[in-house]
Amino acid sequence: MRYFIFFFISCLVLSDINGQNEPSEVDRLKEQISNLRHSFNRLQKQIDDLLWYEKVGDIAFIDKVYLTGPPKPDRVEKNKTRQGYGNPYRIQSYVFIPRDIDPRKKYPLLVFPHGGVHSNFNTFYTHIIRELMAQQYIVVAAEYRGSTGYGKGFYEAIDYGGLEVEDVYASRNYMVENYDIVDADRVGILGWSHGGLITLMNIFDHPKDYKVAYAGVPVSDLVARMGYKTEGYRDLYSADYHIGKTAYEDVEEYKRRSPAWQAQKLQTPLLIHTNTNDGDVNVLEVEHLIKTLKAEGKKFEYEIYQDIPGGHTFDRIDSKTAQEVRLKIYEFLAGYLNPPKPFNSLKALRKAAYRF
Repeated sequence: MRYFIFFFISCLVLSDINGQNEPSEVDRLKEQISNLRHSFNRLQKQIDDLLWYEKVGDIAFIDKVYLTGPPKPDRVEKNKTRQGYGNPYRIQSYVFIPRDIDPRKKYPLLVFPHGGVHSNFNTFYTHIIRELMAQQYIVVAAEYRGSTGYGKGFYEAIDYGGLEVEDVYASRNYMVENYDIVDADRVGILGWSHGGLITLMNIFDHPKDYKVAYAGVPVSDLVARMGYKTEGYRDLYSADYHIGKTAYEDVEEYKRRSPAWQAQKLQTPLLIHTNTNDGDVNVLEVEHLIKTLKAEGKKFEYEIYQDIPGGHTFDRIDSKTAQEVRLKIYEFLAGYLNPPKPFNSLKALRKAAYRF
């Protein structure tokens, strides 16, 4: 990537020297660099896909399936006469199935949306997947619209807090409809950060289809978030292929995409965790969500951790503290999903994730 940036700067300097610094040339170079970035991300994704087999293939059957979510919204799909207009949008999803299950029985399903404004489900989650496989959960992890590693078109199909929520819900339905080993009455959902927002919006919009949910450091209030984040971050949302407006221009749209402003919908057992030194999702967002849920008289569980090392990823890293927090999460989920092999100790969790 440094080479591409150097190449770009060199071209600008040369064109200045030659008196040929035309805006159209600059725009073309920017477009080429953008396309190269997406090509690099695609290659990086394909390499990481191979790593999944290396890191968890000993305990899990791994697949990557195609399914569909809702069509693109009209605000970004303006050509209503084009061939294929209005078709469901195609996405991919990971499926992880424990190798030691009995195919004659049914098992609980966990829906696992990844985080990041533009990111993907990658091997950062290796140890968590190993922990879930050891408990005999089946896991589905959708690469919802806007995820990276699938080209520019997919990247620009992003719909944060909108149709991506339905993409993840579609992955839940795909598993229930296609796998006899999935128990439709034991489906949970868990996610961190942006994945925490998707988790919350799924249980708010589809309360009867989830038995339990965990939301870790969830993005909870986009209106507040636009206030304390940088202009470059805000631009990801107001881009013409995304929401297309700033929060200043359409505050109601940002509220519609924010769990803290939808808290009255909660019906599903829910556990929320946040951390006061989170450098990404400021604790004020999650505090707003918690206070709103309380004001609505909702029953849920939560814990606000105080300055735990790791900040935003405090319970996803590999420290002993992170493992202890994850054990609490798994105990909460197990109370509703009844996995065949729940952890009974931190030692059992560590052996599952790290082998020793």
